[in-house]
Amino acid sequence: MSGLTVRDLRVTYPGRPPVEAVRGVSLEIARGESVALLGPSGCGKSSLLSAVVGIVDASGGTVRWDAEDLARVPVHRRGFGLVFQDGQLFPHLTVGANIAFGLEMAGMARAARAERVAELLELVGLAGLGGRAVTELSGGQRQRVALARSLGPRPRLLALDEPLSSLDADLRSRLAVEVRDILQTSGTTGLVVTHDAAEAAVMADRVLRMDDGRLAD
Repeated sequence: MSGLTVRDLRVTYPGRPPVEAVRGVSLEIARGESVALLGPSGCGKSSLLSAVVGIVDASGGTVRWDAEDLARVPVHRRGFGLVFQDGQLFPHLTVGANIAFGLEMAGMARAARAERVAELLELVGLAGLGGRAVTELSGGQRQRVALARSLGPRPRLLALDEPLSSLDADLRSRLAVEVRDILQTSGTTGLVVTHDAAEAAVMADRVLRMDDGRLAD
């Protein structure tokens, strides 16, 4: 199957005794498919996502994209995007500059950056707001900027770690639908972490439940 393949993945944090946060998880996500990891706080879902992206070292198992083993591939070369709960935008930059930041770091020419930023603003429903300060945006708008920034380099997989949990219930419901539609429109493979069953059902094609570091049957 082309896409993401995880086999017997383990994540262990040092301590006395060590804490095994992920215990031999295996899963597959096809290209263009979105999968949600659903479970309570502390079940290991964010640790699993972090090991897939590469910001946490796995203590065992493999992560592959197609036939490529990513064990020795650094985070910035995996071709994966990441959206956090708080978006982690640069408050001193405009909306457009936030979205363009990664593209500029990648060496994209100015004209091509401007074209890509305009395309992304349209995609996330913020057309015309590129010059606005991010501090002037609502919480939902800021998360859409974070989503646009992560989609800028056209990641082969986008990992979203509780991306809507800081928003109020009504906004979460609306933005869950928007995120799903954006992933589908862009053809981006998605891995979503959430503790909200309704949110998982809306945002993902498949929902996998985690409990105590393992996938539940």
